[in-house]
Amino acid sequence: MRQEENEFLTQTGPGTPMGELMRQYWFPAMRSDELVADGDPVRLRLLCEDFVAFRTGSGEVGIVDHFCAHRCASLFFGRNEDEGIRCVYHGWKFDRHGKCVDRPSEPHEAIPASIRLKALKTREVNGLVWVYMGTRETPPPFPEFDVNRRSEESCDVSIALRECNWLQALEGDIDTAHVGFLHLGGVSADNFEKGSINYYRHLDLAPRYEIVETRYGTMYDAYRPAGESETYHRVGQFMLPFFTMTPPFDFDSGATHLRAWVPADDHHTWLIEIKSGDVTLTKDKDGKPLSGGTVGWTYLPNTTDWLGRWRIAENKSNDYGMDRSRPNYTGINGIPLQDQAITESMGPIQDRTREHLGSSDRMIMLSRRRMMKAAKALAEEGAAPPGVETPEVYQSIRSGFMLTPNEADWLAVINDYRAGWNDGAPPITR
Repeated sequence: MRQEENEFLTQTGPGTPMGELMRQYWFPAMRSDELVADGDPVRLRLLCEDFVAFRTGSGEVGIVDHFCAHRCASLFFGRNEDEGIRCVYHGWKFDRHGKCVDRPSEPHEAIPASIRLKALKTREVNGLVWVYMGTRETPPPFPEFDVNRRSEESCDVSIALRECNWLQALEGDIDTAHVGFLHLGGVSADNFEKGSINYYRHLDLAPRYEIVETRYGTMYDAYRPAGESETYHRVGQFMLPFFTMTPPFDFDSGATHLRAWVPADDHHTWLIEIKSGDVTLTKDKDGKPLSGGTVGWTYLPNTTDWLGRWRIAENKSNDYGMDRSRPNYTGINGIPLQDQAITESMGPIQDRTREHLGSSDRMIMLSRRRMMKAAKALAEEGAAPPGVETPEVYQSIRSGFMLTPNEADWLAVINDYRAGWNDGAPPITR
Protein backbone atom coordinates (compact mmCIF):
# COMPACT_ATOMS: atom_id res chain seq x y z
CA MET A 1 0.00 0.00 0.00
CA ARG A 2 1.20 3.52 -0.81
CA GLN A 3 1.63 6.02 2.01
CA GLU A 4 -1.06 8.33 0.61
CA GLU A 5 -3.55 5.45 0.64
CA ASN A 6 -2.64 4.64 4.23
CA GLU A 7 -3.26 8.26 5.23
CA PHE A 8 -6.53 8.32 3.25
CA LEU A 9 -7.89 5.33 5.19
CA THR A 10 -6.65 6.17 8.69
CA GLN A 11 -7.42 9.89 9.09
CA THR A 12 -10.89 10.63 10.49
CA GLY A 13 -11.02 14.32 11.43
CA PRO A 14 -13.44 16.84 9.90
CA GLY A 15 -12.84 17.31 6.17
CA THR A 16 -10.91 14.04 5.67
CA PRO A 17 -12.42 11.56 3.19
CA MET A 18 -12.86 8.75 5.72
CA GLY A 19 -13.96 11.16 8.44
CA GLU A 20 -16.69 12.58 6.22
CA LEU A 21 -17.74 9.05 5.23
CA MET A 22 -18.14 8.05 8.89
CA ARG A 23 -20.18 11.18 9.63
CA GLN A 24 -22.88 9.95 7.23
CA TYR A 25 -23.81 7.06 9.53
CA TRP A 26 -25.46 6.48 12.88
CA PHE A 27 -23.01 4.78 15.26
CA PRO A 28 -22.74 4.03 19.01
CA ALA A 29 -20.76 6.47 21.14
CA MET A 30 -21.13 5.51 24.82
CA ARG A 31 -23.15 3.48 27.30
CA SER A 32 -26.48 4.94 28.39
CA ASP A 33 -25.66 4.35 32.05
CA GLU A 34 -22.65 6.66 31.83
CA LEU A 35 -25.07 9.60 31.91
CA VAL A 36 -27.21 10.41 34.95
CA ALA A 37 -30.17 12.80 34.86
CA ASP A 38 -28.95 16.24 35.99
CA GLY A 39 -25.56 14.60 36.66
CA ASP A 40 -22.03 15.66 35.81
CA PRO A 41 -21.12 16.25 32.15
CA VAL A 42 -18.83 13.65 30.57
CA ARG A 43 -15.98 14.45 28.18
CA LEU A 44 -16.44 12.55 24.91
CA ARG A 45 -14.00 12.42 21.99
CA LEU A 46 -15.34 11.19 18.63
CA LEU A 47 -13.69 11.37 15.19
CA CYS A 48 -11.05 13.84 16.44
CA GLU A 49 -13.72 16.22 17.85
CA ASP A 50 -14.34 16.99 21.53
CA PHE A 51 -17.83 17.12 23.05
CA VAL A 52 -19.50 17.08 26.43
CA ALA A 53 -22.35 14.63 27.00
CA PHE A 54 -25.07 15.11 29.61
CA ARG A 55 -28.54 13.86 30.49
CA THR A 56 -31.22 16.42 31.28
CA GLY A 57 -33.58 16.13 34.24
CA SER A 58 -36.27 14.79 31.90
CA GLY A 59 -33.90 12.02 30.78
CA GLU A 60 -32.92 13.30 27.33
CA VAL A 61 -29.30 13.03 26.16
CA GLY A 62 -27.36 16.03 24.90
CA ILE A 63 -23.95 15.82 23.20
CA VAL A 64 -22.63 19.27 22.31
CA ASP A 65 -19.37 20.98 21.40
CA HIS A 66 -17.42 21.41 24.62
CA PHE A 67 -16.46 25.05 23.82
CA CYS A 68 -18.99 27.63 24.98
CA ALA A 69 -20.14 29.84 22.10
CA HIS A 70 -19.34 32.97 24.13
CA ARG A 71 -15.64 32.93 25.03
CA CYS A 72 -14.84 29.27 24.35
CA ALA A 73 -14.54 28.12 27.97
CA SER A 74 -15.02 24.36 28.29
CA LEU A 75 -18.54 23.28 29.15
CA PHE A 76 -17.11 20.26 30.96
CA PHE A 77 -16.95 22.67 33.92
CA GLY A 78 -20.55 23.69 33.26
CA ARG A 79 -23.64 23.02 35.36
CA ASN A 80 -26.23 20.53 34.10
CA GLU A 81 -29.46 22.21 35.20
CA ASP A 82 -33.05 22.82 34.08
CA GLU A 83 -32.83 20.94 30.75
CA GLY A 84 -29.56 22.46 29.61
CA ILE A 85 -25.91 23.04 30.38
CA ARG A 86 -24.80 26.40 31.79
CA CYS A 87 -21.27 27.75 31.38
CA VAL A 88 -19.82 28.74 34.73
CA TYR A 89 -17.75 31.57 33.19
CA HIS A 90 -20.57 34.02 32.37
CA GLY A 91 -23.69 31.89 32.83
CA TRP A 92 -24.62 31.37 29.21
CA LYS A 93 -26.86 28.32 28.91
CA PHE A 94 -27.51 25.91 26.04
CA ASP A 95 -30.16 23.25 25.58
CA ARG A 96 -29.38 19.73 24.37
CA HIS A 97 -29.88 20.84 20.76
CA GLY A 98 -27.12 23.46 21.13
CA LYS A 99 -29.48 26.45 21.18
CA CYS A 100 -28.53 29.33 23.51
CA VAL A 101 -31.48 29.79 25.89
CA ASP A 102 -30.05 32.25 28.44
CA ARG A 103 -27.43 35.06 28.52
CA PRO A 104 -27.64 36.53 32.02
CA SER A 105 -24.45 38.56 31.55
CA GLU A 106 -26.00 40.47 28.60
CA PRO A 107 -28.78 43.09 28.36
CA HIS A 108 -32.20 41.45 28.17
CA GLU A 109 -32.59 41.42 24.42
CA ALA A 110 -33.48 38.60 22.05
CA ILE A 111 -30.79 35.97 21.76
CA PRO A 112 -29.55 35.80 18.15
CA ALA A 113 -30.37 32.47 16.50
CA SER A 114 -26.78 32.30 15.30
CA ILE A 115 -25.56 31.69 18.85
CA ARG A 116 -25.58 27.94 19.10
CA LEU A 117 -23.30 24.97 19.66
CA LYS A 118 -22.71 22.04 17.40
CA ALA A 119 -25.04 19.37 18.77
CA LEU A 120 -25.22 15.74 17.72
CA LYS A 121 -28.43 13.90 16.99
CA THR A 122 -28.79 11.09 19.54
CA ARG A 123 -30.81 7.93 19.97
CA GLU A 124 -30.72 5.36 22.78
CA VAL A 125 -31.13 1.67 21.93
CA ASN A 126 -30.47 -1.32 24.21
CA GLY A 127 -28.10 0.41 26.61
CA LEU A 128 -26.13 2.44 24.06
CA VAL A 129 -26.25 6.09 23.01
CA TRP A 130 -26.00 6.29 19.21
CA VAL A 131 -25.06 9.53 17.45
CA TYR A 132 -25.31 11.06 14.03
CA MET A 133 -22.45 13.52 13.35
CA GLY A 134 -23.39 14.51 9.80
CA THR A 135 -24.89 17.74 8.47
CA ARG A 136 -28.36 16.54 7.45
CA GLU A 137 -31.11 18.39 9.29
CA THR A 138 -33.08 15.16 9.25
CA PRO A 139 -30.69 12.29 9.93
CA PRO A 140 -30.75 9.13 7.81
CA PRO A 141 -32.84 6.13 8.86
CA PHE A 142 -31.58 4.14 11.82
CA PRO A 143 -29.67 0.96 10.84
CA GLU A 144 -31.61 -2.27 11.30
CA PHE A 145 -28.93 -4.44 12.89
CA ASP A 146 -30.25 -7.56 14.60
CA VAL A 147 -29.03 -6.38 18.01
CA ASN A 148 -31.08 -3.20 17.60
CA ARG A 149 -34.22 -5.27 17.01
CA ARG A 150 -33.87 -7.38 20.17
CA SER A 151 -34.95 -6.60 23.71
CA GLU A 152 -32.65 -4.69 26.01
CA GLU A 153 -32.86 -7.52 28.54
CA SER A 154 -31.28 -9.94 26.04
CA CYS A 155 -28.34 -7.66 25.19
CA ASP A 156 -24.98 -7.15 26.88
CA VAL A 157 -22.87 -4.05 26.16
CA SER A 158 -19.13 -3.59 26.69
CA ILE A 159 -16.60 -0.88 25.79
CA ALA A 160 -12.81 -0.80 25.77
CA LEU A 161 -10.34 1.88 24.71
CA ARG A 162 -7.74 0.60 22.26
CA GLU A 163 -4.59 2.70 21.90
CA CYS A 164 -4.15 2.52 18.15
CA ASN A 165 -5.78 3.66 14.93
CA TRP A 166 -9.28 2.38 14.23
CA LEU A 167 -8.36 0.60 10.99
CA GLN A 168 -5.74 -1.77 12.36
CA ALA A 169 -8.06 -2.61 15.26
CA LEU A 170 -10.90 -3.37 12.85
CA GLU A 171 -8.72 -5.36 10.46
CA GLY A 172 -7.82 -7.74 13.27
CA ASP A 173 -11.50 -8.64 13.45
CA ILE A 174 -11.86 -9.57 9.78
CA ASP A 175 -8.63 -11.60 9.73
CA THR A 176 -9.86 -15.11 10.48
CA ALA A 177 -6.49 -16.81 9.83
CA HIS A 178 -4.99 -15.50 13.08
CA VAL A 179 -7.42 -17.40 15.31
CA GLY A 180 -5.62 -20.72 14.95
CA PHE A 181 -2.32 -19.10 15.94
CA LEU A 182 -2.71 -16.07 18.23
CA HIS A 183 -5.63 -17.48 20.21
CA LEU A 184 -5.32 -21.23 19.80
CA GLY A 185 -1.74 -21.77 18.65
CA GLY A 186 -1.00 -24.22 21.45
CA VAL A 187 -3.99 -26.38 20.54
CA SER A 188 -4.15 -29.31 18.14
CA ALA A 189 -7.05 -31.18 16.60
CA ASP A 190 -6.57 -33.84 19.29
CA ASN A 191 -7.92 -31.37 21.87
CA PHE A 192 -11.38 -31.72 20.30
CA GLU A 193 -13.82 -34.55 19.74
CA LYS A 194 -13.04 -36.19 16.42
CA GLY A 195 -15.56 -35.06 13.84
CA SER A 196 -16.55 -31.87 15.69
CA ILE A 197 -16.42 -28.48 13.98
CA ASN A 198 -13.45 -27.34 16.06
CA TYR A 199 -11.66 -30.58 15.24
CA TYR A 200 -11.80 -29.82 11.52
CA ARG A 201 -10.74 -26.21 12.03
CA HIS A 202 -7.55 -27.31 13.76
CA LEU A 203 -6.90 -30.14 11.36
CA ASP A 204 -6.33 -27.50 8.64
CA LEU A 205 -4.89 -24.10 9.62
CA ALA A 206 -4.82 -22.79 6.03
CA PRO A 207 -8.44 -22.46 4.89
CA ARG A 208 -9.52 -21.49 1.41
CA TYR A 209 -11.52 -18.29 0.97
CA GLU A 210 -14.35 -16.73 -0.93
CA ILE A 211 -14.73 -12.98 -0.44
CA VAL A 212 -17.96 -11.23 -1.43
CA GLU A 213 -18.67 -7.52 -1.88
CA THR A 214 -22.08 -6.81 -0.39
CA ARG A 215 -24.52 -3.93 -0.35
CA TYR A 216 -23.35 -3.06 3.16
CA GLY A 217 -19.62 -3.87 2.94
CA THR A 218 -17.85 -7.22 2.54
CA MET A 219 -18.08 -10.76 3.89
CA TYR A 220 -15.81 -13.79 3.87
CA ASP A 221 -16.23 -17.54 3.89
CA ALA A 222 -13.16 -19.39 5.18
CA TYR A 223 -13.78 -23.05 4.37
CA ARG A 224 -12.05 -26.39 4.99
CA PRO A 225 -12.80 -30.06 4.35
CA ALA A 226 -14.78 -31.75 7.12
CA GLY A 227 -14.37 -35.43 6.36
CA GLU A 228 -15.17 -36.75 2.89
CA SER A 229 -18.66 -35.38 2.34
CA GLU A 230 -18.89 -32.08 4.25
CA THR A 231 -17.25 -28.65 4.38
CA TYR A 232 -16.67 -26.49 7.44
CA HIS A 233 -17.36 -22.76 6.92
CA ARG A 234 -16.52 -19.73 9.05
CA VAL A 235 -18.38 -16.63 7.84
CA GLY A 236 -17.55 -13.09 9.00
CA GLN A 237 -18.81 -9.61 8.16
CA PHE A 238 -17.56 -6.06 7.62
CA MET A 239 -20.21 -3.36 7.44
CA LEU A 240 -19.48 0.24 6.53
CA PRO A 241 -18.21 2.40 8.00
CA PHE A 242 -16.56 0.45 10.88
CA PHE A 243 -18.78 -2.41 12.04
CA THR A 244 -17.69 -6.05 12.21
CA MET A 245 -19.06 -9.45 13.20
CA THR A 246 -16.68 -12.30 14.00
CA PRO A 247 -17.80 -15.99 13.88
CA PRO A 248 -17.38 -17.40 17.41
CA PHE A 249 -20.62 -19.41 17.42
CA ASP A 250 -22.73 -21.77 15.33
CA PHE A 251 -25.38 -20.25 13.07
CA ASP A 252 -27.90 -22.57 14.72
CA SER A 253 -27.27 -20.98 18.12
CA GLY A 254 -29.41 -17.92 17.44
CA ALA A 255 -26.69 -15.71 18.94
CA THR A 256 -25.68 -12.45 17.33
CA HIS A 257 -23.39 -9.54 18.09
CA LEU A 258 -22.08 -6.30 16.66
CA ARG A 259 -18.74 -4.55 17.12
CA ALA A 260 -18.14 -0.90 16.33
CA TRP A 261 -14.55 0.38 16.00
CA VAL A 262 -15.28 4.04 16.66
CA PRO A 263 -12.33 6.42 16.26
CA ALA A 264 -11.84 8.65 19.28
CA ASP A 265 -9.00 10.24 17.35
CA ASP A 266 -6.51 8.83 14.87
CA HIS A 267 -4.46 7.17 17.64
CA HIS A 268 -7.27 5.84 19.87
CA THR A 269 -10.33 3.70 19.21
CA TRP A 270 -13.48 2.90 21.18
CA LEU A 271 -14.32 -0.79 20.81
CA ILE A 272 -18.06 -0.92 21.48
CA GLU A 273 -19.68 -4.35 21.42
CA ILE A 274 -23.24 -5.47 21.93
CA LYS A 275 -24.03 -9.18 22.21
CA SER A 276 -27.26 -11.14 22.36
CA GLY A 277 -27.46 -14.87 22.98
CA ASP A 278 -24.95 -17.46 24.17
CA VAL A 279 -21.55 -16.22 22.99
CA THR A 280 -19.05 -18.66 24.51
CA LEU A 281 -15.35 -19.40 24.30
CA THR A 282 -13.98 -22.26 22.22
CA LYS A 283 -13.88 -25.30 24.50
CA ASP A 284 -12.02 -28.59 24.34
CA LYS A 285 -13.54 -32.07 24.47
CA ASP A 286 -13.65 -31.82 28.27
CA GLY A 287 -15.58 -28.54 28.18
CA LYS A 288 -12.65 -26.35 29.22
CA PRO A 289 -11.98 -22.94 27.55
CA LEU A 290 -9.00 -22.98 25.19
CA SER A 291 -8.29 -19.27 24.81
CA GLY A 292 -6.02 -19.26 27.82
CA GLY A 293 -8.10 -16.95 29.96
CA THR A 294 -11.28 -14.95 30.46
CA VAL A 295 -13.53 -13.21 27.95
CA GLY A 296 -13.49 -9.71 29.44
CA TRP A 297 -11.03 -7.19 30.81
CA THR A 298 -9.94 -5.61 34.07
CA TYR A 299 -10.45 -1.85 33.90
CA LEU A 300 -8.43 0.95 35.40
CA PRO A 301 -10.49 3.45 37.44
CA ASN A 302 -12.14 6.02 35.21
CA THR A 303 -10.79 9.56 35.13
CA THR A 304 -12.43 12.67 33.67
CA ASP A 305 -9.96 13.35 30.85
CA TRP A 306 -10.79 12.81 27.18
CA LEU A 307 -9.42 9.27 27.12
CA GLY A 308 -10.01 8.40 30.76
CA ARG A 309 -12.87 5.92 30.33
CA TRP A 310 -12.80 2.16 29.69
CA ARG A 311 -9.01 1.77 29.88
CA ILE A 312 -7.62 -1.73 30.28
CA ALA A 313 -5.40 -2.45 33.30
CA GLU A 314 -3.28 -4.97 31.39
CA ASN A 315 -1.71 -2.69 28.79
CA LYS A 316 1.53 -1.89 26.98
CA SER A 317 3.06 -0.49 30.17
CA ASN A 318 3.02 -3.97 31.74
CA ASP A 319 3.21 -6.11 28.56
CA TYR A 320 -0.51 -6.84 28.88
CA GLY A 321 0.12 -9.04 31.92
CA MET A 322 2.02 -11.54 29.78
CA ASP A 323 3.18 -14.61 31.67
CA ARG A 324 4.95 -17.08 29.39
CA SER A 325 4.31 -19.86 31.91
CA ARG A 326 0.55 -19.47 31.34
CA PRO A 327 -0.78 -22.51 29.45
CA ASN A 328 -1.60 -20.80 26.18
CA TYR A 329 0.25 -19.72 23.05
CA THR A 330 1.01 -16.09 24.00
CA GLY A 331 1.03 -16.03 27.79
CA ILE A 332 -1.59 -13.25 27.57
CA ASN A 333 -4.90 -13.76 29.33
CA GLY A 334 -7.74 -14.35 26.88
CA ILE A 335 -8.81 -13.49 23.36
CA PRO A 336 -9.75 -9.79 23.75
CA LEU A 337 -6.47 -8.91 25.45
CA GLN A 338 -4.44 -10.93 22.97
CA ASP A 339 -6.03 -8.95 20.13
CA GLN A 340 -5.39 -5.70 21.98
CA ALA A 341 -1.70 -6.48 22.48
CA ILE A 342 -1.09 -7.34 18.84
CA THR A 343 -2.94 -4.44 17.23
CA GLU A 344 -1.38 -1.91 19.61
CA SER A 345 2.07 -3.43 18.99
CA MET A 346 1.87 -2.16 15.38
CA GLY A 347 2.18 1.41 16.65
CA PRO A 348 -0.39 4.23 16.86
CA ILE A 349 -0.90 4.00 13.08
CA GLN A 350 0.30 0.90 11.29
CA ASP A 351 2.78 1.54 8.46
CA ARG A 352 1.09 -0.47 5.72
CA THR A 353 3.84 0.32 3.21
CA ARG A 354 5.85 -2.42 4.98
CA GLU A 355 3.23 -5.16 4.56
CA HIS A 356 3.55 -8.33 2.50
CA LEU A 357 -0.01 -9.59 2.10
CA GLY A 358 -1.04 -13.11 1.11
CA SER A 359 -4.16 -15.01 0.05
CA SER A 360 -5.40 -15.11 3.67
CA ASP A 361 -5.56 -11.29 3.59
CA ARG A 362 -8.06 -11.07 0.73
CA MET A 363 -10.86 -9.92 3.04
CA ILE A 364 -8.68 -7.08 4.31
CA MET A 365 -7.68 -6.04 0.79
CA LEU A 366 -11.27 -6.00 -0.52
CA SER A 367 -12.55 -4.15 2.55
CA ARG A 368 -9.93 -1.43 2.12
CA ARG A 369 -10.92 -0.99 -1.51
CA ARG A 370 -14.59 -0.91 -0.52
CA MET A 371 -13.95 1.89 2.01
CA MET A 372 -11.86 3.94 -0.40
CA LYS A 373 -14.41 3.56 -3.19
CA ALA A 374 -17.26 4.72 -0.93
CA ALA A 375 -15.28 7.66 0.49
CA LYS A 376 -14.22 8.83 -2.98
CA ALA A 377 -17.77 8.55 -4.35
CA LEU A 378 -19.02 10.70 -1.47
CA ALA A 379 -16.27 13.31 -1.89
CA GLU A 380 -16.39 13.51 -5.68
CA GLU A 381 -20.04 12.81 -6.51
CA GLY A 382 -21.93 13.35 -3.26
CA ALA A 383 -23.09 9.73 -3.47
CA ALA A 384 -24.70 8.39 -0.30
CA PRO A 385 -22.49 5.60 1.10
CA PRO A 386 -23.76 2.00 1.22
CA GLY A 387 -26.37 1.40 3.90
CA VAL A 388 -26.93 5.06 4.84
CA GLU A 389 -30.28 5.36 3.05
CA THR A 390 -31.05 1.62 2.97
CA PRO A 391 -31.03 0.48 6.61
CA GLU A 392 -32.77 -2.75 5.67
CA VAL A 393 -29.55 -4.14 4.15
CA TYR A 394 -28.32 -4.78 7.71
CA GLN A 395 -31.31 -6.98 8.55
CA SER A 396 -30.37 -10.49 9.69
CA ILE A 397 -26.70 -10.05 8.89
CA ARG A 398 -24.85 -12.38 11.23
CA SER A 399 -21.57 -14.23 11.48
CA GLY A 400 -20.98 -17.81 12.50
CA PHE A 401 -19.79 -21.25 11.49
CA MET A 402 -21.57 -24.23 9.93
CA LEU A 403 -21.15 -27.59 8.21
CA THR A 404 -22.62 -28.09 4.73
CA PRO A 405 -22.58 -30.88 2.16
CA ASN A 406 -19.66 -30.43 -0.22
CA GLU A 407 -21.95 -29.63 -3.14
CA ALA A 408 -23.92 -26.91 -1.31
CA ASP A 409 -23.58 -23.23 -2.17
CA TRP A 410 -22.58 -21.69 1.17
CA LEU A 411 -24.12 -18.31 0.29
CA ALA A 412 -27.46 -19.94 -0.51
CA VAL A 413 -27.31 -21.71 2.87
CA ILE A 414 -26.63 -18.38 4.59
CA ASN A 415 -29.63 -16.82 2.86
CA ASP A 416 -31.78 -19.77 3.95
CA TYR A 417 -30.72 -19.11 7.54
CA ARG A 418 -31.52 -15.44 7.15
CA ALA A 419 -34.97 -16.17 5.73
CA GLY A 420 -35.66 -18.22 8.84
CA TRP A 421 -34.57 -15.36 11.10
CA ASN A 422 -36.46 -12.73 9.10
CA ASP A 423 -38.31 -13.57 5.90
CA GLY A 424 -38.24 -9.92 4.86
CA ALA A 425 -34.43 -9.62 4.82
CA PRO A 426 -33.03 -8.87 1.36
CA PRO A 427 -30.80 -11.70 0.05
CA ILE A 428 -27.03 -11.36 -0.13
CA THR A 429 -25.80 -11.79 -3.70
CA ARG A 430 -22.39 -12.15 -5.34
